[in-house]
Amino acid sequence: MTIAMPALYERVSRVVPKAEWLSYEDDVAAILALKKSRNAVILAHNYQTPEIFHGVADIVGDSLALARKAMEVEADVIVLAGVHFMAETAKLLNPEKTVLIPDMGAGCSLADSITPEDIALLRAAHPGVPVITYVNTSAAVKAASDICCTSGNARQVVESLGVPKVLMLPDEYLAQNVARETSVEILAWHGHCEVHELFTASDIHELRAAHPGIVVLAHPECPPDVVEAADFAGSTAVMSDYVGREKPGRVVLITECSMSDNVAVHHPDVEFVRPCNLCPHMKRISLKNIREALEHNRHEVTVDPAIAVAARRAVERMLAV
Repeated sequence: MTIAMPALYERVSRVVPKAEWLSYEDDVAAILALKKSRNAVILAHNYQTPEIFHGVADIVGDSLALARKAMEVEADVIVLAGVHFMAETAKLLNPEKTVLIPDMGAGCSLADSITPEDIALLRAAHPGVPVITYVNTSAAVKAASDICCTSGNARQVVESLGVPKVLMLPDEYLAQNVARETSVEILAWHGHCEVHELFTASDIHELRAAHPGIVVLAHPECPPDVVEAADFAGSTAVMSDYVGREKPGRVVLITECSMSDNVAVHHPDVEFVRPCNLCPHMKRISLKNIREALEHNRHEVTVDPAIAVAARRAVERMLAV
């Protein structure tokens, strides 16, 4: 083991078997060295696996946290351990920096569900109604919007506009869940997260029957009946904060599977029940391709300057809320 390895493994020892960690050590050591030599930082989403999230990442969080912290990065190179729209957002906020994504195939079902042409048709059908676009979208879709939002600030963004009606795209369930919390009329699109739409209210009832007293936390990308059946709903950051604040004896996070492992590292006294729905796109990111991205400057993310100006404006309006 290198000097850093024992401390790093101790951090993840409750969620990563020792034999598995031994297979990661060479890549972890190489990545740590490459970060120094290239003046690079790694931004990792909460859905990354623990060896990435706790082993090599410098900045971690949900989409909102990564967007905010990307603006403060002083490194020359940003590696985004997440999906493509997150890397585009990092590039929008850091146009002079090199932004890399370890696998260009790391996409998003929500981002794929809507196009700028769709937004143009919606504007024609609903003239004067502002368009709020979830950050889980392409830069081109952001550029066609008035303002962005995340699951962590969606209600605040909706109410910040001071209008009676908004279009909220593309996540239908997020829009429906926010609509229950505000008097603003919300018109939704029909996009869904392929992970969160798999959860059902029956799943929640079965979990409660199998684990009496369990606290159920749901992501607002879940269907409304799932959110209704949960004890609490919020973004990944808000769910993590809830666990730290409330210290439930037993909890289940109704979201992508790796989230539970990453939160569990910090809360050894909390029992996590894990209904494991994996995001196939997030799981395309690995220590191996993070290393290769840094070694070969692989998969640089760029945004057309004509699109970047309007897309950056939509993201910056969100961050100002």
